[in-house]
Amino acid sequence: MKEIDRRQFLKAAGIATGFALTGGIASIVDARRPPAFAKGTTLHLLQPSSFVKEADEVHRQLAREFQQRTRVEVTIETIHPHDLQTRTATAIERGMGPDIVQMPHNWPHLYANALVDVAEVAEPIRQRDGGYYAQIEEVCQVGSRWKAVPFCFVPLAVVYRADWFREIGVEVFPDTWDEYRQVGKQLKARGRPFGFVLAPSVRESHALMYPLLWSFGGKETEEDGKTIALASKETKESIMFSVRLFEDALDEGGAAWDDASNNRAYLGQTISATLNDASIYLVAKKKFPHIANASSHAPLPQGPGGRFAWHITQEHAIMKYSENQKAAKEYLAWLMEREQWARWFHIQEGYRTAPTTFWERDHLWETDPRIVAFREINQYGRPPGYPGPPTAQATQALAKHIVVEMYTKAIVRGVSPTRAIQWAVRELNKIYKG
Repeated sequence: MKEIDRRQFLKAAGIATGFALTGGIASIVDARRPPAFAKGTTLHLLQPSSFVKEADEVHRQLAREFQQRTRVEVTIETIHPHDLQTRTATAIERGMGPDIVQMPHNWPHLYANALVDVAEVAEPIRQRDGGYYAQIEEVCQVGSRWKAVPFCFVPLAVVYRADWFREIGVEVFPDTWDEYRQVGKQLKARGRPFGFVLAPSVRESHALMYPLLWSFGGKETEEDGKTIALASKETKESIMFSVRLFEDALDEGGAAWDDASNNRAYLGQTISATLNDASIYLVAKKKFPHIANASSHAPLPQGPGGRFAWHITQEHAIMKYSENQKAAKEYLAWLMEREQWARWFHIQEGYRTAPTTFWERDHLWETDPRIVAFREINQYGRPPGYPGPPTAQATQALAKHIVVEMYTKAIVRGVSPTRAIQWAVRELNKIYKG
């Protein structure tokens, strides 16, 4: 806590040990008890498997407790993330399947017509916990309707070797892209380059290129989400910078990496920094403590247009074909109460973080200074298509890796920034106007 210690804050907020609440609107929300349902009521929740396996078991335990309170049997089915979209699309087409699907990114926009409005669950949480972060609110709201309940982020930050930074006199992580490039140039000269996933990938390349575009003032579309705006001097400047960054500071192997390659390179101590969720650090804590103790995290640097990020969001959507929509809403409301959600959150150690600002004050952030960067990093997150809405077209552009390919054409293949932009604009026009 910056201005008052935690004990004072908890007393002022009416929160006692174990998140038991003693007064105010929050206490009314958290003290509620879900109603009992008819015996035989069931819920089926489909979710992707987590890197933190213990979190999946905590969720199953919470489901068992909900059953004891309400007589609703909740089945948590966990599958490989790559299989989730096929299962979801198939269920919607057949009109039968899981009652609740844990969706990533802006899937609520893709499947909006098949999803129940969950405002009665999402709005009280927003009011209770100080508001949602912009990225997850935008992906869960389609127009004026809540098509999913925000659940969590898998935030991405720069993990870096603070000891190697100190060896060249850098005590504080660089604040701007140009400062970052200068530090990387020194480290690369020592055989310790930065390493980013540059090739089209599921996560890391998008998490680098989109924020780089935005931080220089570039954008795919205007705020209307329809007018293509990529051809600008800001976009060109960001591409020119990316070429200099690659030449001066990055491991050239990143041009062919996938989302696991940078993890291996960092843990193999061949790079000094990369962009990732907390998983690299959590693996290092268990297997390579000397690397963990020498590491820290920071948000991506800022550019002339500000500081941005692209994180993984996860949200719960209730399917319209479900015959138990009321029970599904009650389960999600109960799951997101502070006492339940805190048990799931604390086991993550920064790997998954909250959809609302309330949890920036949680005691978790006092337990390990090396993960504290994840406390507030969600504030920088924006969805694909920003500053326009996260539409199906924006997702299609991401799926086709248009922004990433625009950069890699210039970085890896030597295509001029102008020609790279022209190619990307043509591809975007096929999606938005075709």
